[in-house]
Amino acid sequence: MSARAVADPDPGRGDDVNVVRLVGRLSAAPMEVEMPSGDVLCTFRVVVGRPAGHRSAQLVDALECSTASARVRRSASSWQPGDVVEVEGAMRRRFFRTPAGAASRVEVEVSSARRVRRAATA
Repeated sequence: MSARAVADPDPGRGDDVNVVRLVGRLSAAPMEVEMPSGDVLCTFRVVVGRPAGHRSAQLVDALECSTASARVRRSASSWQPGDVVEVEGAMRRRFFRTPAGAASRVEVEVSSARRVRRAATA
């Protein structure tokens, strides 16, 4: 992984870090959506297991991921449900309007991604 300079919006808080790395199973085929701006957004869900001994009945987390990167969209276009993928990016809270009013969601904004292993075939 290469180092890169990132502008700090608040120089007094240089200890802030927003870096996400997930390795998990793709739950469904990635989908591309054209936004009103004309940008194309690729979305997909990565399922990751929780560590052994976790004190919850929930054994996995399904995490929403999105990217506008053409390079990542090209990679994701060949992924299939069940593939094991690795994604890197940052957590983002996105705000949008719905018929019911304003809404938001937290998702991983993916900057790089790759398939680690193809899904097992039956």
